[in-house]
Amino acid sequence: MHNPLPALGLVLMSGIALAAQAEPNMAPAQSGKLSYPAARTVEQMDDYHGVKIADPYRWLEDDNSAETKAWVKEQQALTSGYLAAIPEREAIAKRLSALWNYEKFHVQVAGGNGFPAVTIRKGRYFFWKNDGLQNQWVLYVSQGVKGEPKMVLDPNTFSADGTASVGALSISPDGKRVAYAISKAGSDWQTWKVRDVDSGKDLADTLEWVKFSGAGWTADSKGFYYSRYDKPAEGKALTEANYHQKLFFHQLGDAQDQDVLTYARPDQKEWGFGGEVTDDGRYLVVYVSHGTDTRNRIYYRDLKTKDAQVLPLLDDFDASYGLIGNDGPVFYFNTDKDAPKGRIIAVDIRKPEKANWKELVKEGEDAIHSVSLVHNRFAIEYLHDAFSRVKLFTKAGVFEHEVQLPGLGVANDFGGETKGDEAFYAFTTYTSAPVLYRYDFAKKSSAVFKAPKLAYDPADYTTEQAFFTSKDGTRVPIALSYKKGLKKDRANPTLLFGYGGFNIAISPNSRYSGALMAWMEMGGVFAVANIRGGSEYGEAWHQAGMLKNKQNVFDDFIAAGEWLIAEKWTSTPKLAAWGRSNGGLLAGAMLTQRPDLFGAVLPEVGVLDMLRYHKFTIGWAWAPEYGSADNKDLFPVLKAYSPLHNIKPGTRYPATLVLTADHDDRVVPAHSFKFAAALQKAQAGEAPILARIESNAGHGAGKPTAMQIAHAADYLSFLVKELGVKLPQ
Repeated sequence: MHNPLPALGLVLMSGIALAAQAEPNMAPAQSGKLSYPAARTVEQMDDYHGVKIADPYRWLEDDNSAETKAWVKEQQALTSGYLAAIPEREAIAKRLSALWNYEKFHVQVAGGNGFPAVTIRKGRYFFWKNDGLQNQWVLYVSQGVKGEPKMVLDPNTFSADGTASVGALSISPDGKRVAYAISKAGSDWQTWKVRDVDSGKDLADTLEWVKFSGAGWTADSKGFYYSRYDKPAEGKALTEANYHQKLFFHQLGDAQDQDVLTYARPDQKEWGFGGEVTDDGRYLVVYVSHGTDTRNRIYYRDLKTKDAQVLPLLDDFDASYGLIGNDGPVFYFNTDKDAPKGRIIAVDIRKPEKANWKELVKEGEDAIHSVSLVHNRFAIEYLHDAFSRVKLFTKAGVFEHEVQLPGLGVANDFGGETKGDEAFYAFTTYTSAPVLYRYDFAKKSSAVFKAPKLAYDPADYTTEQAFFTSKDGTRVPIALSYKKGLKKDRANPTLLFGYGGFNIAISPNSRYSGALMAWMEMGGVFAVANIRGGSEYGEAWHQAGMLKNKQNVFDDFIAAGEWLIAEKWTSTPKLAAWGRSNGGLLAGAMLTQRPDLFGAVLPEVGVLDMLRYHKFTIGWAWAPEYGSADNKDLFPVLKAYSPLHNIKPGTRYPATLVLTADHDDRVVPAHSFKFAAALQKAQAGEAPILARIESNAGHGAGKPTAMQIAHAADYLSFLVKELGVKLPQ
């Protein structure tokens, strides 16, 4: 079960063709300092515990004002003109289309609502596919593993421009219904519908104002549990803070106003709820979260007992508890309670006291990344230095054997039916797209189920792992992917990526794309630093990069950049820093803490105003990770690294492309607007400071393929120009 309130999230690169929005008189790419759009300043002064902080671009927080819209339009025109005038952009865009144009079988997402590799329901096999350049992935079903696929759901029909997508989906236990959530323009707000699999038609059911929710079907497939908020104030849907999530039950055929309120806590406005029904249909399990804190509570209701109440089971808020499955009243959990790298325990709801818990799989040397109950076995995916290992254990906790994986990569969504004889997983590397594998428990071996045909040979590329030492002596892994034959002569253009937060491990599953293959074809190195703040080594690794320890994240990334230079992979003029969302904060901090280390920086949909982030949409939920400026002890910590508040006028900043979107209601674009305005004014050097502001787009999930390609063409063209990359002939 997943936290209903997501972390900032990682999603595939996406965007819109800004060049297509260009106006005739845009500024072209040029040498010398650019002339930036005027951004007036206001006398806004805030008092934080007796410390006065100016916020001169506060007016840019109002995304609906005519003045903000005019400023955005001018920024778009400047950036579009600059990028369109880069000679290599056309060739890059053409190659990207070719690299993207292959049959895909696994939706790559992370940090949000993902989709299993294959879902099996009563002999029906559901999977996603994209023919190549389709804007959105299409859901198919086959009768049996070798049956002829039939289309169930085609999101490409939702909107003319491809910007409406499926944000979440749940298949009924009988395999006859699909509940799915439609997201428009990348917004976190979703409208839920229900489709009949056999007829391919939607039922009348429509659920509005849903956000951060799944659908937990009852065993009879007649309804499901979901979570929603109250309707926001008019015109405030993309900025208003979201509080008081409530759990409802929807009976198929009923209007939404007939839905039954299952659980709510008026006394706890920041609590979030997710409802899931156990495989045997006996219990409703309620996942209770507080923001993005990894700790959670578990409540439950006996669905076979009339008028049963929702009761607390694990209510101490002392650790993370993820339900794996159950045998009657015995529930199996993956937890980091007394085990920072994770362990599996059994809790009997009839005697739930800690003294009665039974440890089934103890904490190991590697961190548990995910667990599924399949073939009556615990299939545990461990992270070994940020890459997958899958091991099988009996329900008594006895180790059986390790699944042999194809190489150095990630086995995502390893799972199947609880009592089934097969499992499916998607295996991804940094140099090859996901391949779906079918694991046969009888043979103890994997075979390719569905594989893509790529426009390049993955054998021409390689990934190696190394380790560097951070400022405080911590050993940190780094993965380097590149075309074979590359020489370490300090001349290689290198794109260094990092995230460092919210207990999220960075893996090939979230990073592989045609864009990165194009980068490597051009002779570039793609480096991923698995810095602290993620889950690569368990909860201790996470805590070492949060709250008062956040500077460790930045120190790790700086050390990664210095190591790349010292080891002759690259040099400062050839080194770019890139991060998105929480990683956008990381990139912003690199600009302000070490502008001398990088030749270019890409802060994408970043949290850049650390003093006011909690004022918008779901930002308050990140306080367990960052702390809040409302807290007197944490205010100076946030102020010390907040990118917006550490811009220094008169500094020579490296070439910067700030990326955001007008419908981002996860990290509102005000962060990027204010940061770009301040950075443009402060820039003393000639390197460009540009803001790429996507129209009709959000935080990144569900972006159409065409937008992803245009986005990649823009940032790769920017890097080619600013780092002096020579395209292969």
